[in-house]
Order: sequence, then structure tokens, then C-alpha cells
Amino acid sequence: MRSSRAARPQLLLTALAAGTLLLVSACNDTAKPAQDALGTPAPAAPTATATASPTPTPKPTGADDPALKPFYGQQIAWAACPADPEAAKAKIDISGMLCGKLHVPLDYANPATDALDIALIKLPAGKPDQKLGSLMVNPGGPGGSGIEMVKYGAKDYDGALHDRFDVIGFDPRGTGESSPVLCYDDKQHDEANQRDSPQDPQARKAEHVRSSTEHAAACQAKSGKLLPFVGTRNTARDLDVLRAASGDKKLNYLGISYGTYLGALYAEEFPQNTGRLILDGAVDPAQDRLDHGIDQQIGFEKSFERFAADCVRNHADQCPLGKDPDKAAQKAADFLDGLYDHPMTAKDGRKLGRDLAWTGTLSMLYGDEKVAWQNLRNGLGWAMLGHKADPLLSFADNYNGRDENGHYSPMEEANGAISCADAARPAPTTERAQQAVAKLLAEAPLIAKGATADDFSEAGCAYWPFKTKEQPHTVRAEGSAPILVVGTTGDPATPYASAEALAKGFANATLLTRVGEGHGAFGKGNTCVDTALAAYLVDGTMPAAGTRCS
Repeated sequence: MRSSRAARPQLLLTALAAGTLLLVSACNDTAKPAQDALGTPAPAAPTATATASPTPTPKPTGADDPALKPFYGQQIAWAACPADPEAAKAKIDISGMLCGKLHVPLDYANPATDALDIALIKLPAGKPDQKLGSLMVNPGGPGGSGIEMVKYGAKDYDGALHDRFDVIGFDPRGTGESSPVLCYDDKQHDEANQRDSPQDPQARKAEHVRSSTEHAAACQAKSGKLLPFVGTRNTARDLDVLRAASGDKKLNYLGISYGTYLGALYAEEFPQNTGRLILDGAVDPAQDRLDHGIDQQIGFEKSFERFAADCVRNHADQCPLGKDPDKAAQKAADFLDGLYDHPMTAKDGRKLGRDLAWTGTLSMLYGDEKVAWQNLRNGLGWAMLGHKADPLLSFADNYNGRDENGHYSPMEEANGAISCADAARPAPTTERAQQAVAKLLAEAPLIAKGATADDFSEAGCAYWPFKTKEQPHTVRAEGSAPILVVGTTGDPATPYASAEALAKGFANATLLTRVGEGHGAFGKGNTCVDTALAAYLVDGTMPAAGTRCS
């Protein structure tokens, strides 16, 4: 997991109206030609009629379903992973890792029809004679690559986790190397990302309608057969097939950010199959997506303010934000907003405008106050002194899934498709839209600058070709094994209150708190957290209720 995805002002108004969760850990996947779920050219898309996507079955599908036995009984053909030039360039050794495919139904309600393959990677247990089983991992999203989480983050599992578990990453259906949802080519991505959203509210609303309509049509044209089946509930079912095919009676799982939602739905569908589940950087599945989006923007605003004040107080010699910590965030915001009229030019000729600059800035707040904040100080410094646009632009590229060759991963397409499949998003009432913008302007005035109630008058998924019956709800997972929920007090993307709510909603869960900055606790180098996670996964020892790790 090399970088993280943040909310950005360009998406603030449209994404909040859509209720989209922007929680992906960005990875540079290699896109494939447009194909449907079967690997054959996608059929021409039907126009405009909205159809209902598959609804949850009355009872969890699973190994006892005769129609699913061939999938549950399969054996994964693990083999050495193919050479990866990008990993070699980054001096990442993947020689000991294994790759494979998992065959799953496209439609669990009709498993005998079409099927697709889920791409897998395995970091074999370091001490196979002491192996406890497999640990499945998901980095977030929707749209993040579990393959890249393992391939590029293998060191995060050093010690007991690597010793005692086969660590298995997978690209969920519709993402990465698993029949990705495709909508645009690289040129179209660049053109969209180079455009700043209009400042005029009516022009912004018209642009949102235009872009949402065109986006839905583009995805339907290239991936129409796949779109009804990419929801997280189906991915949870894939996860249970993966558990069985890996030879595990119970699922051991680490999910970060959106991965906590996947873990929660797994526990809801298959409580009897839960082993040791860690849900880190939690999403509250009961929270309305508009409310979550608002809370997320407020979280980023507060993190941005803390970063700016720390820059002035503790790094004055390298801080471009003046001398007053109380005015530092405003100074940074004024610079970023000013790029709307006066964009900078990067060395490759692209423009760093307001939205891309905000994207790059906020994306760095996913990291902690050490390395990520230092990189952001440097990036802002170069830009504000007029020397270089490239550092902030590179941060934005990483967020957007753009590699140094200008190629985009299918991450963003997957994010929108899965989000629209996961919850119905009716347009808010006029009163609710007014309340939403009032809260944003009061608590996130820098990021929400210029927002109006009209920005919330439509739901982004209203133009999506498939409608879901999934709704936000409390996940109880009655009968599950004890679940460990982890929350970070300064998490901007999934505010700490979400972790509290998720843990409280479960019938059997404990909350572990990390006191600090950044999104998620795993891989942040906190010894207290790492020790607690290892003790839980290896020995089943749950941390004491109320444990806080500083």
C-alpha cells in the first residue's frame, strides 16, 4: 500500500451529493482492454432503463448450497508470480510470493450461468511448521488492490503475522486484475482531472449533471454486464469461497477503511465462519452516506488545520505558511484556491490547478505526522515559492491512480460502480440540503468554500444504470466470533466516531484506539497497536476494553 486516496474539492460537491465513500488506498494497477466479466468484449449497452441490481438472498449463500459446491471445492493453482518491472524498479522482491486465481459466480442467484476469476497473491508463512492458517487482507476503497497491498506492503506483516499466516491479498470483483470496471481511456482521465469545477453554483450543478450522465453511459458501454454484480455483498460471498478454497475453516481477516465494510458484511452473511477479524479505520454501515461524506470533509478540514499549525510551530525553517499558527491553514487554502485563476505548469506540460492541488494536499493527510506531513510541507513549499508544481501534482497523480507514464488504474471506475451498488442514494430534501451545506460551511469553511444547497439537490447515483435495494443499516452479526475494531482519533477519512459506532453495533466486538494522525492504524509503526493486533490474530487475545495506544 503505497499511498492513499482522499476527498478533494472537485469531488466535494458531487461526491457528497452521491454519498460516495472516497477511501481507497491508491495503487498503480495495469489496466486491461475493455472486457466484460467473462473476458470477452462487452456487448453494446442498452440505453437508459434502470434495472434493479441483485438483492441479498433470504439466507446467506454458502458451501451448503448445492449449486455452489464446485466453487467451494476448487483448489487454487498457486504458482510463482510473473515478473513485475514496477516492483523491480522499486527494489521490491516478490520472488517468494505466489499468484493464483479464484473462480466465482458472476451472479450468486444463478451460479450456473456466468463466472469470473478473482486475482490473488500469497505471501507464504515464514514458519510453515507453525502456520495457523491464512490471513485475508483488503486495503480499502472501494477499488483498492489487495494484490498491491501484499506485494508492496510485505514488510508491514514482518514478525508474528508473516511467521504464522499465509497472507493473501485479492483484487475484489470489478477492480484491479479481477475483471475491472472500465469507463474511460487515459486521455479522458487526464482531461477530466485537468478541469477545475466551476465556481458559479448553477454552472457547477449543470456540470455535475453532465458528467454524471456521461459517466454512467461510459461505464455501461464498456462494463454493462458486470455493473449489477460488483456490490460488496457479492464480494463478501467471494471472500467465503476464498476461505474455503484456501483450506480455512474460519476466516481470519484484516480490512482497512472500506475493507471494514466488507468485513462487516462478511460477518453479517457468514457469522458462523468468522475467525479473527480486524476492522481498522472503520466505516459505520448504519450511517447515511451523505452524513458520512460531510463528516469526512470536516475530518479533513480539522486534519488540514492541525497540519498547518504544526508546520508553523515546529518546522518554521521549512514552513511556507507564515508565522501565525492560527492563520496557517487559511494561508495554504488561499494559495490553493488561487490556482483556479493562476495554475502552475509542471515539467510535463500539465497544469496544476485548484482541484488537483487540493487533491494532492489532502491526500497526504492520510499519512501520519512524520513522513507524510514532511512531504506535504516540502510540496507546498516548492509550489508556494513558485519553483515547482511537480510534487503536489505527483501526490494528486498517486491519488488518482495515474502512473509516471500517464496510465491510469481502473480504481476510480471501481470506486463509483461499487459505491452505487452498495446503497440507494435518494436526492436529499431541500431542508436537508440546506442543513448539509450549513454544517459544512460552519465546520469545514476552507474545503467547502463556495458550497450552496444546490450542490446537494441531486444524487450522483441517480444516473447510474442499475439501482440497488441495499440500504445503510446496523450490522449486528449475531453469532460471530469476537471482532476487533480499530479507530484513530485523528483519522480524517473515517472519523473516530465511525469506529465507535461500528464496534457498538456489533453483537460481539471490542474497540482499540490509536491516538494520533492519519488514516488507519495498521502499518503506522505504533508498537502498542502492532503488539495488540498480533496477540489477537496469533493467540486470540483481545485487548482490554478501553485500550488506547499513543
